[in-house]
Amino acid sequence: MTFHKQADSGARSLRIVVVNTLADGEADAEALEQDERARALRIGLLEAGYNIVAAFPADMHLPDRVAQLQPDMIIIDAESDARDVLEHVVLATREAPRPIVLFTEDQDRSSMEAAMAAGVSAYIVAGLSSERVKPVLEVALARFSADQKLRNELLDTRIKLAERKTVERAKGLLMERHRISEDEAYAKLRRMAMDKNLKLAELAQRVIDIADLLG
Repeated sequence: MTFHKQADSGARSLRIVVVNTLADGEADAEALEQDERARALRIGLLEAGYNIVAAFPADMHLPDRVAQLQPDMIIIDAESDARDVLEHVVLATREAPRPIVLFTEDQDRSSMEAAMAAGVSAYIVAGLSSERVKPVLEVALARFSADQKLRNELLDTRIKLAERKTVERAKGLLMERHRISEDEAYAKLRRMAMDKNLKLAELAQRVIDIADLLG
């Protein structure tokens, strides 16, 4: 998904899926209130130039729908406790993370903490009005981008640490097998990696695999 490029090109390129939580058979008053909230949200999105690609309930089909539509952002419109719907949304975005914005009437702190821990970029309580939609989404996008950058940096650090451990182990094997110094073992690894056109960590892993096979 080309989220960053689309987000940088302006609001009109941002493709949004809206997930609502009103169940069939709910009281008329709740249904009317939900309709008014949905209307304010829709107006705010359209006035800001965002593209609403779909609106549907949170159910077992949500992951497949999200995978098919590939939206840039998911907005959840929840009247109360949204933990159940969050489970569906998190599952739907597990392979391809994207910003999640939750508009709700639930002011319970535990609900907010659970939502943020689940990956919600913005948790907005009460008072949904069309003019608030755009600034809320802009903040959510900024936070998501910052979070993703941090996650990528942490992942890169873990990968480099794992590669360093692999190289160190391979050096130790060469030192023991050929009775050479650490510097000589490292130079040997580098030469072998260059000869085989492999990254140093990849060559080191091959050395380890061969040693494991030979016992």
